[in-house]
Amino acid sequence: MKTHRIHITGIVQGVGFRPFVYGLATRLGLRGWVNNTSAGVDIEVQGAEEALQAFTAALRQEAPPLARLDSLEVTEIERPPFTQFEIRASEAIAGAFQPIAADVALCADCERELFDPADRRYLYPFINCTNCGPRFTIIQDLPYDRPQTTMRAFPLCPDCAREYHDPLDRRFHAQPVACPVCGPQIWLEQPSRGRLAENLEALLAARRLLRQGQILAIKGLGGFHLACDAANPAAVETLRRRKGRQGKPFALMAADLTTVERYCHISPEERRLLTGREKPILLLNRRPEAGLAESVAPGMDTLGFMLPYTPLHRLLLDQNDPTLAAEAVPPVLVMTSGNFSEEPIATDNGEALERLAPLADVFLLHNRDIHIRCDDSVVRIDHGPQTAEDDPAIVHRPPSTIYLRRSRGYAPYPVHLPFETRPTLAVGGELKNTFCLTREKYAFLSHHIGDMENAETYASFEQGVEHLSRLFRVTPERVACDLHPGYFTTSWAEQNAAARLVRVQHHHAHIAACMADNGLENRPLIGLAYDGTGYGPDGAIWGGEILIADYRAYERAAHLEYLPLPGGDAAIRHPWRIALGYASALGLDVSRLPFLQAIEAQAAAVVRKQAERRLNAPPTSSLGRLFDAVAALAGVRADVTYEAQAAIELEVLSRPYAAQAAAFPWSLQETGEGLVIGLGDLLAAVIAAVEAGAPAGEIGARFHRAVADFSLEVCRRIRRRAGLSAVALSGGVWQNQLLLNLTRAALQAEGFTVFFHRQTPPNDGGLALGQAAVANHL
Repeated sequence: MKTHRIHITGIVQGVGFRPFVYGLATRLGLRGWVNNTSAGVDIEVQGAEEALQAFTAALRQEAPPLARLDSLEVTEIERPPFTQFEIRASEAIAGAFQPIAADVALCADCERELFDPADRRYLYPFINCTNCGPRFTIIQDLPYDRPQTTMRAFPLCPDCAREYHDPLDRRFHAQPVACPVCGPQIWLEQPSRGRLAENLEALLAARRLLRQGQILAIKGLGGFHLACDAANPAAVETLRRRKGRQGKPFALMAADLTTVERYCHISPEERRLLTGREKPILLLNRRPEAGLAESVAPGMDTLGFMLPYTPLHRLLLDQNDPTLAAEAVPPVLVMTSGNFSEEPIATDNGEALERLAPLADVFLLHNRDIHIRCDDSVVRIDHGPQTAEDDPAIVHRPPSTIYLRRSRGYAPYPVHLPFETRPTLAVGGELKNTFCLTREKYAFLSHHIGDMENAETYASFEQGVEHLSRLFRVTPERVACDLHPGYFTTSWAEQNAAARLVRVQHHHAHIAACMADNGLENRPLIGLAYDGTGYGPDGAIWGGEILIADYRAYERAAHLEYLPLPGGDAAIRHPWRIALGYASALGLDVSRLPFLQAIEAQAAAVVRKQAERRLNAPPTSSLGRLFDAVAALAGVRADVTYEAQAAIELEVLSRPYAAQAAAFPWSLQETGEGLVIGLGDLLAAVIAAVEAGAPAGEIGARFHRAVADFSLEVCRRIRRRAGLSAVALSGGVWQNQLLLNLTRAALQAEGFTVFFHRQTPPNDGGLALGQAAVANHL
């Protein structure tokens, strides 16, 4: 008879791990105990050597589906004989921490009970168990026990208490467990009329109102959604007008997978993501005959779909239950964030009734508090070919997930780092903000905060930093921020950094983020950091940067030619200004191009003067702005209503032409400060193609080819000079799947090893990870 003490770290609380351990020990005839602590799970187990070995092996091999074991340490100890195996009370350990689980979509077992008329939770909108339900959004502190969540307001009824305390029950210590007797409730409310209906009547009324074209504000898992019938053009247009969201595509929620397949093509990997436990918004290639309102995603060849991930969503959209069938509901709903454009999503009932009253006709509310807001994640599958000809002789990788927004279902799962860190806070950038906390070999990248454009978002940022710092017991010894002196996050770091402040150049942070995401050691590689805006040490706006970088330092090996950005940031909303400014600076005539005909002569004259005299026209090497300029020259879009709209629409038009397109010319000049990619020949060729009547898609495809070509040539020259053959791709421009495919394929065909983001966004949503990595190497 031996006794082993076992300490386990990872995602092991709130996932059914203790009842799993209890059942395993009982099955193997072992005695002892298991408990949660602030540092993980501790076990003392006693029995025969063979049984103990089987027990230890099964801890990894048979762990619950939501568990993620990071470490498992076994020590042989001396103990008096135990008489049974028991689950002991949780223990708080000062200063200790552990990763916590993300929110999890409704599981199959709970879904089956939800629609079983004989079950006591039939049609109950808050059904959950240890395998599904809220986690991150309701946790207030660790260890993860009910009194430390927002569910503490709901005492358990006898039936729920029996399940909660039974180690062999699926709901043993499921902290959000509840039922219609003791748990949260829903109701329908209108600010001017008060409550209209409750519980099932509220649900049926909500379905009816959606069918009738009304806009509903619906309280969900991490905040409010605004919902309407996606096939009703008037409802969708009304929502756009009220929300102040003119052209940006709306997210959609469908009743089931079969419904999604009516509107989009779905690969096996996409099917797995749609139906998995995270259930993000997934960008899918739309079918030409998709019968939804055109204004759902104007100008796009993709649609962003998700499936219902909470019981409430599942009940709202169900098409089969006989009770719910009394009020039919559209099978596809717009399900967009509950906010005015650029504000954080509403989470509190009172706040929502005030802020969203101009947007929604009716509110579907509930009384389970949301402790931390968490937007839906947005992803797509990377199906790109691996070589220019998709050559099977080149090693292929399986399709992977590209994170465009990493939040619900994924945050705050950590990125595992290949190096030890000091306690660090990295505050991220100004757009698509997330922050990052590091401790030991963990990097906790936060949920999506948003664009730092208003006081509400600032408050959300501060709340998130305070909450995650407390959960993970991080008191920063270093605070990392961007170089840009005008960023809110930079000024916040300057005012709040009680420890060492580390300023990290934007594009260095991008490449470091890609390295950390891929678990790379601190060795130099080539970094293609392509985005819209990043502050350079010379005061210019960088964005078309090819670096030689490691975590500690970087060298600017090449960049796009500097051109003036007339009006600075104001030009981002008006690509015609960028096109005209670039052409004027390069001495190119665009007077005969169609895009200029709709521009007032006086406005055009001002832009020309700004560009030629460099008046309020900061120099930029941004590839994102070059995409905007080419899109405007080609007649795709002179003005935009959301970030990167012109570039996204150019990519959509370019895809059909990409296979046969020949690259536009470009030049490369050696200077004392590295290589400069000249744009005069390229833009002259674009203008000539427009004047010759070439379609915008053909022009766009040739431009994409040119970017891939000069990227490859610069990497060749760096390899000859520095002997480097590893390339990291990072920055928002790499969300362009066509450019990613062309560039990655060309590099791989010539023997380069290409690294791209696997766990974090390539855009500024991953920037904080890179800031934290750099700060821990200085």
